[in-house]
Amino acid sequence: MTASGLSELRSTETGRNYRLDRLIGKGGFGAIYLASPSPRGSLPEQVCVKVSHWLTGWLREAYFAQMLARRPRALTVYDRFVDAAAAEIRYCLVMEYAEHGDLGAWLEAKGGQSERFVRGEIAAVLDTLDALHRGQALHRDLTPFNVFVCAGERLKLGDFGIATHQFSRHGVTADAFNPLGAPTEIAWGKVRKWQQRDDVYQVGQLIAMLLRGDVTTPMRSRDVRGLACSDELKEVIHRCLGDRAKRYETAAELIAALRQPPKRLVAGRVERLAGRRLSFTGFLTRPRREAIAAARRAGAIVQSSPNSKTDVLVRGRPNPLQVAGRVGGRKLLELRRLAAKGHRIVILSEPRFWALVGRKGGRRAPGGRGRSGSSA
Repeated sequence: MTASGLSELRSTETGRNYRLDRLIGKGGFGAIYLASPSPRGSLPEQVCVKVSHWLTGWLREAYFAQMLARRPRALTVYDRFVDAAAAEIRYCLVMEYAEHGDLGAWLEAKGGQSERFVRGEIAAVLDTLDALHRGQALHRDLTPFNVFVCAGERLKLGDFGIATHQFSRHGVTADAFNPLGAPTEIAWGKVRKWQQRDDVYQVGQLIAMLLRGDVTTPMRSRDVRGLACSDELKEVIHRCLGDRAKRYETAAELIAALRQPPKRLVAGRVERLAGRRLSFTGFLTRPRREAIAAARRAGAIVQSSPNSKTDVLVRGRPNPLQVAGRVGGRKLLELRRLAAKGHRIVILSEPRFWALVGRKGGRRAPGGRGRSGSSA
């Protein structure tokens, strides 16, 4: 008999008995026991039985487990039933046993992981989240304590106790979430709607925690440059954690970013700057104010940061302290985000810029608009 007085539970759904061997977890959700099923049938020798008095959470977990039953990276739920024989009704779920525990416990023992492992495992887990998002559902609790490490050290997603469907693309009211894992703007009450991009924020935190081997503190976007990984992965993480409006909007977008290299930014050519919207990035050989004045004399409209209306970016020497390495400044990251949406921007080298503005008024000879160069 366990410390709680429970020794065995019988499923009214399948008729199977579950001998509760020992308590392995306890919290506000209830308690989790390592158990042995009888008759075993197709079940493994050991399973987990989650016992709760919370009907709403049990209903959500049972529902989403059925919805995700075919997803290999969703924690398997074998049985669900209500135990009404006791003085207080118990709501029970019989789940796959994660032999290595949750991600927090596993990382404490194993330490930081390689970029190859992180990319592969997170992309696999995201397949489950993508199924939720395509079904217009949100997880809302993607913390290291709800990602489990199963046989073969494969990561699986579990605990759908506060998952919910959204009825519009604007998301759902942020009325249930773990403050320690929520985006800052939601935790502080500045944003009242939880959206798919907020699930993506939490996955960005998981990527950073896997690389660091530490789940005790969240990763701040400005600290991404210190992670031990490629600049490409730093760019992905920074976009997950940075400006909310510029995050990946769905799990599918994040999967693509993990599996495909970002677009390269290649220098292009234009023959005139008059009427073009222009922005600068990096260190220039002359003071920035001189470059701005020269661009304006040439008829360009100078912008402090690129946006969907920008035509030209003048690229100087990169800052080694950029958020994602030599090709990962904030403006370059924004260009690649816009490029993924089909927006075209010409990247000008600094020498080409000074050559253009050195001409009278930055004008070209009549006859056509000039070549547009390569896109971002």
